[in-house]
Amino acid sequence: MPSDQGLIVSDANEAPDILRSRFQEWGYLYFKQYTAATKCAALLKDILSCLSPHVRLDESQQLPVLTGEAFVETDAIWDEVYPKIQSLESFHAFFHDADLLQLMRTVSNSEVFVYPMKMARISTPKKVGYETPPHQDARSHVAPSTMAGIWVALHDVSSEMGRLKILPASHKRGMREVMTSPGVGNVQCEIYPDEITWHVSDVAQGDVIIFNAFTVHAAQPNISDSVVRMSVDTRFCDYGAPVFSSNLEPHHGWRIDQLSWPKIYTNWQKTDLQYYWADYPNFT
Repeated sequence: MPSDQGLIVSDANEAPDILRSRFQEWGYLYFKQYTAATKCAALLKDILSCLSPHVRLDESQQLPVLTGEAFVETDAIWDEVYPKIQSLESFHAFFHDADLLQLMRTVSNSEVFVYPMKMARISTPKKVGYETPPHQDARSHVAPSTMAGIWVALHDVSSEMGRLKILPASHKRGMREVMTSPGVGNVQCEIYPDEITWHVSDVAQGDVIIFNAFTVHAAQPNISDSVVRMSVDTRFCDYGAPVFSSNLEPHHGWRIDQLSWPKIYTNWQKTDLQYYWADYPNFT
């Protein structure tokens, strides 16, 4: 029978070789409250300003709650609000924070390249069956094993909200066959009969999970009454590793006209993160 175990906890102060060895063994690293709660709360507030009147912050719980119709990626509400989120300078700058960059460097044992494509995840209740199915980023991002994902919880996430779950050591079995599936991405990868144990835990605001490009991961359904689970993630790789050109586009830029870099940058105050990848040496 399928079973769940808690995420294996790592400490950023551990020796780098121990962290890298654990990453190679399990395909992921989990750091509790690595990113300051104040930084997460500030970004959450900015994103919520783009989600009004559909989602608001419940001040008593400090959690986002649904105030209108439930929605998923590619719904009309999503297409209305997502360009506003993508246009937030704070959203794109979040993963260029010095502490997060240092964590990426430690895991990679090299200088890193942060992908331009940044993702905001907004999982509303009342949409069970549309959660992200098990998948590998190596396929969707056309990436080698030098790429990894980095995910940050913007608020506390408990079991009913739809947690991120990891299939431990799944990266060791290479690229998997896929089939169509409902939910984000519309693709699910093969899960082998002996893979019955997933790693998943309740997480706190500022918790960080880094996972290998081939590590299978998925979202649990949001079965809460009203809480909207919100997190952010991006991808990074060893500097100089090949990066497929589709990763240079804004997330959902392939299907939403308003999502182009010139439109996203319109009201930014700084230019240092605009087209920062222009001189990257290895696009394919």
